Amino acid sequence: MVNSSHDMVLVLDFGAQYSQLIARRVRECGVYSQIVPFTISADEVRKMMPKGIIFSGGPSSVKATGSPRPDAEIFKLGIPILGICYGLQVMSEMLGGNVICPEKKEYGLQNIEIVDRSSALFSSVSDNSQVWMSHGDSVEKIPEGFSITAITPTCPVTAIEDKKRKFYGVQFHPEVVHSKEGDKMIRSFVIDICQAKADWNMGSFIEEKIKEIRETVGNRRVLCGLSGGVDSSVAAVLIHKAIGDQLVCVFVNNGMLRKNEAESVLNLFGKHFNMNLQYADATDDFLSALKGITEPEAKRKTIGRVFVNVFYREARKCGDISFLAQGTLYPDVIESRSPSGGPSATIKSHHNVGGLPEDLKWELLEPLKELFKDEVRELGKELGLPDELVYRHPFPGPGLGVRCIGEVTQERLDTLREVDAIFIEEIRKAGLYDKIWQALADLLPVKSVGVQGDERTY
Repeated sequence: MVNSSHDMVLVLDFGAQYSQLIARRVRECGVYSQIVPFTISADEVRKMMPKGIIFSGGPSSVKATGSPRPDAEIFKLGIPILGICYGLQVMSEMLGGNVICPEKKEYGLQNIEIVDRSSALFSSVSDNSQVWMSHGDSVEKIPEGFSITAITPTCPVTAIEDKKRKFYGVQFHPEVVHSKEGDKMIRSFVIDICQAKADWNMGSFIEEKIKEIRETVGNRRVLCGLSGGVDSSVAAVLIHKAIGDQLVCVFVNNGMLRKNEAESVLNLFGKHFNMNLQYADATDDFLSALKGITEPEAKRKTIGRVFVNVFYREARKCGDISFLAQGTLYPDVIESRSPSGGPSATIKSHHNVGGLPEDLKWELLEPLKELFKDEVRELGKELGLPDELVYRHPFPGPGLGVRCIGEVTQERLDTLREVDAIFIEEIRKAGLYDKIWQALADLLPVKSVGVQGDERTY
């Protein structure tokens, strides 16, 4: 977990599709945020010492039997609270207000009228600011001690606050981009109302994480499956910065990488970063196993099985290993929980290492597990990784094997690899690569008819 010297804002998750976005918006203010299940006890919250709490939205109705509710003792902790959508409704209902379920639900853009300009939440927000509404229930009666601070023509209780207890609620979603000044509202809550210090950044993260890795690992050794992707690359460089040659990286070439990718990985990590890098060209292992297989899921499983065998084989050559490094990110941690907030029956595993033999007895080292993807990219830049790697498009673990529709052969892979390289090169030339989330080429097992020299061609 992040160093306790940082101020923190907790996000209580009531099942909202935007919970991770709320946490990101808080971190954009320079303040660390953590998502926890709504079932967390007041005692657990107290021990975490957050500067503020945000109740997320959610799909439930507070009037429904068994609808999610936080521990009522949380309201007695003296910590500022911001309720968003369902968070506003559940706070209002639990503190003595009343929520109704009107026949007409509200989805879309609205302009809010701020009726209390003394509200700290709206101190930097302009009049008639545009917000995004997405709710079924509405607050009809506000709790004692609260006042209405914003309204819309269709929602008479758009925002409320209890100045004394520093409780705030909004019926809209300030975390989404459709709410034009939502970021200002979140910043006002986090910085002005909660008085949180804005000292969360990748520079401090590196310093603290290096110390943590050294304390955890001691004089033992760490193994990292390096794929050349963003997550494993950033994890490897960070760990190497902490413990140097105690880190052993294994790079498996499955024969289905992008053009010149193996050479790039070897040059960058072996030569530039001077890592202890073990290279295994297992092209023949993979292609032999894939011969005659055309069904996509069967190909994925075969590639995964062969990878585990090759990685296990290479790991055995590395001597005494105590830790396995993974590029697990914060969304992976969040998504591995069960909906009720308890431990999930099946924890999401990293595609590169899932299924390794249990007798290896390695401890996991996950230095990125508190970070979102864009934070990992920012961290990569801080660590000196080139932009070309940090901002590269996502690439599947099974590589070109899943983009080669039908049977995977050396000839078909060579064709697809060249086509993919040309396609990406042209996108870069046009200045579009960084504007596109993902661009790729697939190879189909069919021929297309064309005309060349007045004759049919394929």
